[in-house]
Amino acid sequence: MGFYYKNLFKTTQTILFYLLLSLGAIIMLAPFLWALSTSLKIPGKEFAYPPEWIPNPVTFSNYKEAFTILPFSKFFINSTKISVTVTITRLFVTSLAGYAFAKLRFRGRDIVFLSLLGTMMLPNAVVIIPQYMLMYYLGWIDTHLPLIIPPSLFFAYGIFLMRQFFLTIPDELRDAARIDGCTEIQIFWHIMLPLAKPGLATLIVISFMWTWNSFMDPLIFIHSTEKMTIPLGLGVFMSQYGTEWRRLMSGTVASTIPIIILYSVLQKYYVRGIALTGIKG
Repeated sequence: MGFYYKNLFKTTQTILFYLLLSLGAIIMLAPFLWALSTSLKIPGKEFAYPPEWIPNPVTFSNYKEAFTILPFSKFFINSTKISVTVTITRLFVTSLAGYAFAKLRFRGRDIVFLSLLGTMMLPNAVVIIPQYMLMYYLGWIDTHLPLIIPPSLFFAYGIFLMRQFFLTIPDELRDAARIDGCTEIQIFWHIMLPLAKPGLATLIVISFMWTWNSFMDPLIFIHSTEKMTIPLGLGVFMSQYGTEWRRLMSGTVASTIPIIILYSVLQKYYVRGIALTGIKG
């Protein structure tokens, strides 16, 4: 009898757990579903009461209007160029730095790493003015360089992420490679990087998503319409006279497609990378 009640308790606990997860998923999906629904509605139906989650009738003209009124294809190209360039460069820089902090022994390593982590504690508002002044003196205002160069070369979170992952790889693999005559670069390229695929996949998803959705930096450094990114372009639909909700939601839904595709492709590695990066400190 005790065994029966024990199994019943576990089954009930599992059901409640999945119900809670399902409720959380619904809450998280609700804003996106509302955006999708609004993007398919005809004028005057955006704020209908009671709310219409399933548009009636369904129209795709909002997407056509959103891409016609503004050069959204150009915004997509700009965002893609910036996000892909930053992500690829970050993979190279953060993997090298993370490997150095995790596996190499050099004077001041821990102090440098703690100083690096300290930069993550600074609010972004603190560095906006100095960063803008630096970009102004370099002549990079209204170009994509401020959105590519600084984020590519300095990404403290990515370095921390890769360091934590490299710490999970046994040192015996490096020792065996040294015995076989491998240099440090060969060890990094042929042994460590292939084993770090989950960490790299996690970094790709996070870096691309953050860069793709960045709004504040483009708002500060970009002035001309043809150089805008998608988040900045979507802001054009918002003004003091009102917001073009149907067009805004159409552009928003369209802008999520690359991130959804990227996450779907790398989901297996992403989940594993998040799980492994916190095992060893």
